[in-house]
Amino acid sequence: MGIEIERKFLVVGDDWRAAAQRVVPMAQGYLNDLAMVDSGAMQASVRVRIEGDAAFLNIKSREAGPSRQEFDYEIPVADARALLALCVGGIVEKRRHYVQRAGHLWEIDEFLGDNAGLVVAEIELDDVDEAFERPAWLGPEATHAQRYYNLALAARPYSQWQGDERRALDLEEPASC
Repeated sequence: MGIEIERKFLVVGDDWRAAAQRVVPMAQGYLNDLAMVDSGAMQASVRVRIEGDAAFLNIKSREAGPSRQEFDYEIPVADARALLALCVGGIVEKRRHYVQRAGHLWEIDEFLGDNAGLVVAEIELDDVDEAFERPAWLGPEATHAQRYYNLALAARPYSQWQGDERRALDLEEPASC
């Protein structure tokens, strides 16, 4: 078992692209939905992801904020394809760009399909209060805005957001997924 400490930000501009060291296509879906996690009926999200030539089953606990339990298991790609067909909600497709900066690895997700137009950067930290350099392309923090989490994007993709949702980052209650 691991503890994931991750902060999430919106991305502004394209300056980060030149610094990307590699890009990996991803497709992921969830075996449970946001409503089950939000209601407390399930204490974790269960995700299936095909990541390039590999596949993973991932379970994340529902604690609010940047820190939560995470379990990640590699599975055969054929199994992942079969599990994706069983997922609820939509499949989240994206390209993950890896950017090394000031001793930290940034994972920048450029969403495709129903979530096209959304770009989010994540940084994993060793401590909740760990300091890190904020690149110029880093926009508002979205760690506590549930609608930017992949589980929420599978249920209600970016293409369905209204104009106000796309323009404003209202800090919602801490995310539970």
